Amino acid sequence: MAIETINPSTGELLAAYEETSPDEVKALLNAVDRAFAAWSQTDIEQRGRLLHRAADVLRRRGGEYSALMAREMGKPLFQGKAEVEKSAWVCEYYATHGSDFLADQSVATDATRSYVSFRPLGTVLAVMPWNFPFWQVFRFAAPALMAGNTGVLKHASNVTGCALAIEEVFREAGMPADVFRTLVIGAGRVRSVIEAPQIKAVTLTGSGPAGRAVAAAAGAALKKTVLELGGSDPYVVLEDANLDETVDTCVTSRLINSGQSCIAAKRFIVVASIKEAFERRYVEVMRDKTMGDPFGAVDVGPLARRDLRDELHQQVVGSVERGARLLLGGTVPDGPGAFYPPTVLADVRPGMPAYDDELFGPVAAVIEARDETEAVRIANDSAFGLGAAVFTSDAERGERIARDRLHAGACFVNAFVKSDPRLPFGGIKDSGYGRELAAFGIREFVNIKAVYVK
Repeated sequence: MAIETINPSTGELLAAYEETSPDEVKALLNAVDRAFAAWSQTDIEQRGRLLHRAADVLRRRGGEYSALMAREMGKPLFQGKAEVEKSAWVCEYYATHGSDFLADQSVATDATRSYVSFRPLGTVLAVMPWNFPFWQVFRFAAPALMAGNTGVLKHASNVTGCALAIEEVFREAGMPADVFRTLVIGAGRVRSVIEAPQIKAVTLTGSGPAGRAVAAAAGAALKKTVLELGGSDPYVVLEDANLDETVDTCVTSRLINSGQSCIAAKRFIVVASIKEAFERRYVEVMRDKTMGDPFGAVDVGPLARRDLRDELHQQVVGSVERGARLLLGGTVPDGPGAFYPPTVLADVRPGMPAYDDELFGPVAAVIEARDETEAVRIANDSAFGLGAAVFTSDAERGERIARDRLHAGACFVNAFVKSDPRLPFGGIKDSGYGRELAAFGIREFVNIKAVYVK
């Protein structure tokens, strides 16, 4: 059975890939398992040197990879180039700091010597989505490989070209051929791979249903998981916020990757005294954003698939039918492709898809709050807990709200939420569990081993 990739700008078939057969999957997993024995014993400094080389490959071939993302999932070209650069950065970050993060930690006990050692687990299966097809793989792969694990990637089917390109990055960098491999299989075959004895842990970035399915399969097999799932990030805008700077930041966050980001701003919770001014300015800025061919100078490309575009439009329609005001956009354009215009909804309330669900596309939901207390309550009134932000001219006030009152894994003040190799990344509630990046990320897939010498 073939797995097809479709150009979301034109609807044209890009390529068809034959699925990896069950026998080929078994052989591949055996090969990666064998590679672990040598890779885990390779000096960590050497592993770091090879990660530095992977960063060099990414930068040298960045134009090629950004064009591949534009074709396969519609990412505007300039954003694809930035994604490749960020992927190179995370390789360099762990190559530089990984040995310190994994250094033995001495503990005083009644032993002659006792300490904690961080040892690799084995082969980690990564089930990855299409929206950041390079970055989301590298933010798992760089720490996992630096720690001495091996990796197997099951990528989203519509970015199979990206998946195979990532495997080639590591091979071109000089890593042993089977340290990192890609499986070309459909979602229905993931469970059997999780259950394979060669797989020791699983990481997934994706939807809530996908996370629950992977967690159930891994739990039944007693295998460690890290899940980064969806988000409906609230941005709280208080009465003393700098309106122009705040709106520019909010629009930028809402339109990152054409709105297809788990940590993009989704719900804008604005106190009543400035709501009308916020809405006017927000619509003005959104109206100026251009939509079109991701190879052109545009702010918004197509959504990754037509079915995703149609689902988003139904969420907009359903919200309007329940009383939301459509301030901008909200119309499916004529022509081929999966395009959807920058859209703004106001008067969003509970019971509307724009309030209750994640909007995965360039649609902003503006929600009125009486004051700070109600704004924080609304922000936390969500099944998700990935990111959140607060905007105020009083940085200490904003920090208190971010630290103590917003329920999310990453809370930013006067800035849009983003991932950074230096900071832990992950969510709470229906946004998943576990952490990627920073020292916390590299220690997720290691054996935290106590060593006691009498």
